[in-house]
Amino acid sequence: MNRLRPLHPGAWWLWAAGLATAASRTTNPLLLALLLAIAGYVVAARRSAAPWARAYGFYLRMGLAVIVIRVVIAALAGAPAPGRVLVTLPEARLPGWAAGVRLGGEVTMEGVAGAVYAGLQLATMLACVGAANALANPRRLLRAMPGALYEVGVAVVVALSFSPQLVEGVSRVRAARRLRGRPHRGLRGLRGVAMPVLESALERSVDLAAAMDARGFGRHQAVDGAAGSLPAGDGAGRGDRRAAGALTLLGVLGLCAGSYGLLDASSPVLLGLPLLAGGAGLAATGLVLGGRRATRSRYRPDQWGAQEWAVAGSGLAAAAAFVVTAALGPGGLHPSTSPLAVPALPLLPALGLVVALLPAWAAPPPDSDPRATSTPPHTSTTTPDRTEVAV
Repeated sequence: MNRLRPLHPGAWWLWAAGLATAASRTTNPLLLALLLAIAGYVVAARRSAAPWARAYGFYLRMGLAVIVIRVVIAALAGAPAPGRVLVTLPEARLPGWAAGVRLGGEVTMEGVAGAVYAGLQLATMLACVGAANALANPRRLLRAMPGALYEVGVAVVVALSFSPQLVEGVSRVRAARRLRGRPHRGLRGLRGVAMPVLESALERSVDLAAAMDARGFGRHQAVDGAAGSLPAGDGAGRGDRRAAGALTLLGVLGLCAGSYGLLDASSPVLLGLPLLAGGAGLAATGLVLGGRRATRSRYRPDQWGAQEWAVAGSGLAAAAAFVVTAALGPGGLHPSTSPLAVPALPLLPALGLVVALLPAWAAPPPDSDPRATSTPPHTSTTTPDRTEVAV
């Protein structure tokens, strides 16, 4: 196993998708806490010093806000849950057609526990997405996109890198204001931070547009001096383009429906893995047909080897352990809240999560990229990642 080769970014996303699938199958706080601890440990052990690596803390804070909002909504307007009353709020009488809905009233321990379990589940899924954002290099993920989705991939990568760049910009401006003795917290600090962050975002947008234009983004290879025409000999006529678009669209719809089936434990069996596999096959066929008309070279393309299989397989193994447990008997995955009981730790899902800890050792360290180690100290380590040729 070559530990000097950087890990493919797609492996991190598959690992995070497996953990998110596992989190969607349980409301057990012990399993969710274990999943959060494993994701946090892997991020701490294998994240780099790049700006996007700081996004994990932002997703954790967002998850905490989700839990608080979920508890507040359940206390104010949730369905009444019998049990031990914690506090009684002023209640508003609703008409008969709003049966089952209340505003205020008794807040029970069982209702609060159910809201905390549901909010923790969503917060854990957000943390899995944050782990993938913190570990996967978005520029290298863009280079791994198929030629037919290169333009769409640029938009997706720019969207995914928005949160890390926003966190970096706010931290930089707040640090500068703190060093100058100016307020950086509260409403006054927010007004002083918002304008510099907006200005830096506009500057990055202009620089990104100039860099994309200089690298020929969105242009096609010229034939007989006619700019903008399709590459010669690609064999992709109008019918092929329509077939590729239709297959890709059907494949994406199948992937979305299959992903929903995997994430929703109450969905039919055929709506999960079979539909996901069929959608992936259709999408792959459409991408192959569409990629015939997109000629693009790659500088140092990323490879998929044993390290990538180990990292992606560990996340998928965790998801499989939860799916099998849910099929056999989901009692331990969803502890009772009415009556409120102490949650137990199921053995098979816990072992699956332990396997998901494998990337902390199987993945190469963040400083193992030879392109980064050979760069002088005064040079940015992200420069080699931007060196690519677009045809």
